[in-house]
Amino acid sequence: MNQRCSSLSSVTPKEEEEGIAEFALAFSEAGRWKEAEELEVRVMQTTKRVLGEEHPDTLTSMANLASTYRNQGRWKEAEGLDVQVMETRTRVLREEHPSTLSSMGNLASTYRNQGRWKEAEGLDVQVMETRTRVLGEEHPDTLTSMANLASTYRNQGRWKEAEGLEVQVMETRTRVLGEEHPDTLTSMANLAYTWTSQSRNEEAISIMEKCFELQRYILGPDHPDTVSSREALNEWQGGNNEIQL
Repeated sequence: MNQRCSSLSSVTPKEEEEGIAEFALAFSEAGRWKEAEELEVRVMQTTKRVLGEEHPDTLTSMANLASTYRNQGRWKEAEGLDVQVMETRTRVLREEHPSTLSSMGNLASTYRNQGRWKEAEGLDVQVMETRTRVLGEEHPDTLTSMANLASTYRNQGRWKEAEGLEVQVMETRTRVLGEEHPDTLTSMANLAYTWTSQSRNEEAISIMEKCFELQRYILGPDHPDTVSSREALNEWQGGNNEIQL
């Protein structure tokens, strides 16, 4: 009995921090940001002290904390960590490493949420071009970076540039993932929003109706994406024949 208790208590510091990080992730997934933040700060401080500031685990813990700040709208705190992680990964891992590209994408997201479109665009373009070259045009990460750049264009009113990327993303996801995949449905909705912003309402309504029906079937009527599509359709159709879930 004593031997078993001794075995259970022999947890290494690394295993302990990994356990705490798992709890933090669970809190994040539940939207319990303050509890996640408290644990993530602890993990980050410990990994910095034990492993050093440039260790991959330390940088991951910093990126996780930045994500929690982003989810609370604390953009400046997120940005500070995002920049540090990106610069360190670029120096240590080089620009083409997947982790470096992810950190660039995270910083671009933080810039987008602050309306800093040009800064976001610069990073979005770099990530998309690198992933296209290294991973290929049809890789899921490449398509995600295309969608992010399209979003940045859309928020600047650059509809044609946004549309070109969104059509490419939607067609590729349809071919590679299938029409019913959630990522394909997201790309259909994004294209619909770009079309309605150009007053191409018939095209926007047509594709959003298809997207909504698939979302209702695949994701369920109460899923946030389904509800969002239904609300968009009701708005675009002027409230006539209001769609019910």
